Amino acid sequence: MSVPGKPVFLVIGAGAGIGANCAVRFAAGGYHSVMARRSDKEGLQRWIDHIEDAGGSATGTLMNAAEDGSIEALVEQTEAEIGPIECALYNLGAQIGDRRLEDTPHKTFELGWRLGTYGLFRLAKVLMPKMQERGKGTLLVTSATSAMRGNAGQHSHAAAMGGRRMLCQSLNAQYAPLGIHVAHILIDGPVDAPDTLGKILADKYAEYKSTRGPDGMMDPAALADTYYHVAHQPKNAWTHELDLRPYNDRAWWNH
Repeated sequence: MSVPGKPVFLVIGAGAGIGANCAVRFAAGGYHSVMARRSDKEGLQRWIDHIEDAGGSATGTLMNAAEDGSIEALVEQTEAEIGPIECALYNLGAQIGDRRLEDTPHKTFELGWRLGTYGLFRLAKVLMPKMQERGKGTLLVTSATSAMRGNAGQHSHAAAMGGRRMLCQSLNAQYAPLGIHVAHILIDGPVDAPDTLGKILADKYAEYKSTRGPDGMMDPAALADTYYHVAHQPKNAWTHELDLRPYNDRAWWNH
């Protein structure tokens, strides 16, 4: 399907947190949102229905981004059947759990890298030349505290997210002068998202939320407003890197 007159927003990692809420926000801003996630077809359809009920347009697909060729095929299909991708969000998590080094198999470490760094490389490899040819475009990348410091038990995640951050810097250095905005958005705190933190904490999620107090967890819809703002900054005031956290979080050195 083509959507005449509408720019296209592609989100890879459209879970029921930042990804899906960004799809909602961009659709409200006049974009056609293309949503890709690994599982839960019914959940994906609920977000598409939500966007369409509000007067927007969206499509979605299930995709395993760790598989070679999957991201590339999605970009090519989107460009051919829907329209040029004006803004893309790489929102895949790379958290494989809290594991000591001796409990981290090679394949598990590699999976974190595939999701955290290699997938972003693959997206950039297929999409950036198209944006360069058009002389415009935006690539938003969700990141995490682990991109800045590595904790015990986070060997895979820290390596993957640290690599993600450096890749964003290299992409920005090459493509910003060509009119393409690359933004590395560091989420430095808990997001009220059932697909990520909710799955990690499982039955302890509700208890954890109660300990945070009012506004103690980041609202993914509020985060989506920031993503949308960054994607629409003028060239003379581009943000490359920013971090977001709830008001009551303390910096790590104060713990």
